[in-house]
This record gives sequence, structure tokens and C-alpha cells, in this order.
Amino acid sequence: MKYLLSFLLLFSLGITSVLAQEEILYKEIDSTQLFLEVYYPDSFDISKNHPAMLFFFGGGWINGDRKHFLQQAKYFAKRGLVCFLADYRIENKHNTTPFESLKDAKSAIRFLRANATKFNIDPDKIIASGGSSGGHLAAATALIDGYNESSDDRSISSVPNALVLFNPVIDNGPGGYGNERIGMAYKDFSPLHNIKKETPPMILFLGTEDKLIPVETAQYFKVAMENIGNRCDLMLYEGEGHGFFNHRHFEFYKNTVLETDKFLQSLGYLKKEPFVNIEF
Repeated sequence: MKYLLSFLLLFSLGITSVLAQEEILYKEIDSTQLFLEVYYPDSFDISKNHPAMLFFFGGGWINGDRKHFLQQAKYFAKRGLVCFLADYRIENKHNTTPFESLKDAKSAIRFLRANATKFNIDPDKIIASGGSSGGHLAAATALIDGYNESSDDRSISSVPNALVLFNPVIDNGPGGYGNERIGMAYKDFSPLHNIKKETPPMILFLGTEDKLIPVETAQYFKVAMENIGNRCDLMLYEGEGHGFFNHRHFEFYKNTVLETDKFLQSLGYLKKEPFVNIEF
């Protein structure tokens, strides 16, 4: 962690106006090393703790990389959050299953809480976000009790404080996404099948023509969440398919970023000002 100490020393004199970036090892298991790519706010003030936003990429737990949410991370760093892009184990690279992916997602949140003072983040304002299978991981950290790494400190909660989900895989049951790989384990792995009270507030983005995540599934999830007192905002985008929110679809990227911004304002994690332009 020598680079972390050097970074903190750099900021010990006050505030910088430069967007800083670090790569931090958060987990090592067997020969696998997993990293977090960190984006700090402009005018990073070490005299206060900032909310944190942790992004999990999509790719069916098979492929993908942490650059998936790079543009979102840069935007929200400029808005005052400390943003993290997470590695996690995937099939094509590590020959693993979705269960290892979830273990890594939980480890990442525990790592942030355990090192909150080093990153100047508020351990009670951690936002988990992701798209598709990464959306599953974000949701599952909040809803799924099992699938914890044996080396994790279980006294540290892996439950985030808010969720921002982009066409998330929430149903792993029969007929749901990935059931051929999950099997009967869906009963304790699928977010839709593990809804419970006091789930962190969430916003969910979905295109109405998504071939992987049916609108009816998301609508049922919302109703079931709200029936037991949870907040679940559902934003539907008419005629759009899977991945419509990605940066290459700039207008939808911009819209979903601004809606996320408003959601985080409603939680008190962001203030309306200062306004940040969304650049192509």
C-alpha cells in the first residue's frame, strides 16, 4: 500500500484541482490479483469524506473489463464522488463461475469500508452500480446473504447504501438469465428470489426492447420491493435494447447519467450545484 501513503502525503497540504487516478490491489486469491481503478474528485478535499461509487462491468460473468463504466466514473468524480472501477473474476479470463464473481463484488465493498479513511470516503455512503451481469452483482451485494470469500472479514458489511442498476440481471430462476449455469442455486443467488425489507434505495434503467431482461420482470421487481417499503425507481426507455445506456449511445448515456445524478441528489449524496457538463 506504499502508493496509497504517497497519494495521501501528496494531498496532506490541502486541495488539488487535478483529477487523480490510482490502481489499487483489493484482492489476491491464489495467483489472481484483482484491482480497483480509482477516480478522485476535482478539488479533492481531504478534510471531509466523500460518497463512493463502485462500478461492476457487464459481460455475462464471462467477459468484459473495468473500462465499461469509465465515462460514468469520470463524470461522477467531477461531481464530487470517489469512483471505483472494479475487476472481478470472469469465466474467459479466470475459468470461474458467476459465484466467484459475486464473492469478488462483496470483497470489493468490504475493502472500501475497511479502507474508508485512506480513500477519504464515507463508509455509510457507498453506491454500488453495474450493467447487465454487473448490475446483478451490484444488486446481489445488497440482497444475497451467501457467497462470501472465506478470507473476508465478515464483520464488515458488504451491503452498499444505494444502488444504480443498468439493465441488471435480476432473475436467475428457470427461464431467467443464466439459469443454465446457476441451476437450483438460483434460490439463494437470484435477486428477484431474495427480496427483503430494508434493501438500499435503488434506481433501475431498462429498455423496453431488451431481449435479455423482460420489462415485466423489472416491473414485478419494483412492485415487490415497494410492497415491503423499499425504494425502487424504474426508468423505462421506449424501444431501446440491452446496453442502450453505454457511452456510444450518447443521448441515452447522458440521460441516464443525469437521472442518476438526480437520484443521488434525492439521497443527499450530491448537491445540485456545481453543474458539470457531460462531454461526448
